[in-house]
Amino acid sequence: MSRFTWIVAACMVFAAPTAIAASPVAGGTEVFFSDDADDTSVQKLAVSAFDRYDDAEHFRGLTLEQARIRPLGDRGWTDHRAYLRLADTRGELKWNTKVGTDGHTVLGSASLVRDRAWRQEYFIERDVLETRSGREGRYATFAGAAFDIPLDARGQQLTLLGGLQEFPGSNLRTHLRAVYSLPLVTDWGLGLQLRARSFHNSHPRELDYYSPRRFDEALPLLRIRRFHGGWMFAAAAGVGRQREADAEWRAARLAELTVESPRGASDWYLRAHLLYSNTPVGDGVNYGYRQLDLQLVRGF
Repeated sequence: MSRFTWIVAACMVFAAPTAIAASPVAGGTEVFFSDDADDTSVQKLAVSAFDRYDDAEHFRGLTLEQARIRPLGDRGWTDHRAYLRLADTRGELKWNTKVGTDGHTVLGSASLVRDRAWRQEYFIERDVLETRSGREGRYATFAGAAFDIPLDARGQQLTLLGGLQEFPGSNLRTHLRAVYSLPLVTDWGLGLQLRARSFHNSHPRELDYYSPRRFDEALPLLRIRRFHGGWMFAAAAGVGRQREADAEWRAARLAELTVESPRGASDWYLRAHLLYSNTPVGDGVNYGYRQLDLQLVRGF
């Protein structure tokens, strides 16, 4: 099945109509910025209009986005995109879609969650390569599934993810990830995570994105999550090891911070996420990736 057909099928499933009473309209904006040690930067500015916004998990609207991509410090290019947005629930099912176009191809993401003891998530996403070859109209599609497996009453949990990522040309990347979560001090929201990931490229070094034959990473983290007045504050940091095929192990580092307003509020919603990682994302020789994502929605 072609990647276009995958996305169309996902849209048809997740965009099924539901009977919901009239809800407040809302407007929103999102600012995204990332850069790395190879001077590759991505800047996105989006504005949204929602004809229905109950809360952060129940909405319907339209998003217009401008994306500025500068690989390896060159002049780069600017994309203009439009997306249809839909998030809703029905029983134990939840879905969230952001599907649109840049005028050349289908872009966006879609996820379907079955929220039960063994939580299941199925997802697909498609975007342009953030490298010089992306300017030539090259895109990648990633689809997969994740499962949360509770291990005991204390809150120990194992999350498993498997996925396939199709790149332009012949390369197909296989992803395997696992996260083991162990609560340490429940009253503080303090816990330990062990994140392990591995991916394999069928045709390594085919274009100018990071694509060794194989990449492995193991990363233990301390994570804290607290709630105050309905707000959620979360932080995580860890140091581990990573390597690519035919190379020595080297240090892996990650730090992230998230602040989120109550998700059940329809008057306004705020989420800010900061991330630092030295997992390679480009094909340069330096590693170090920084990301900021800020979202704001205001109901009327």
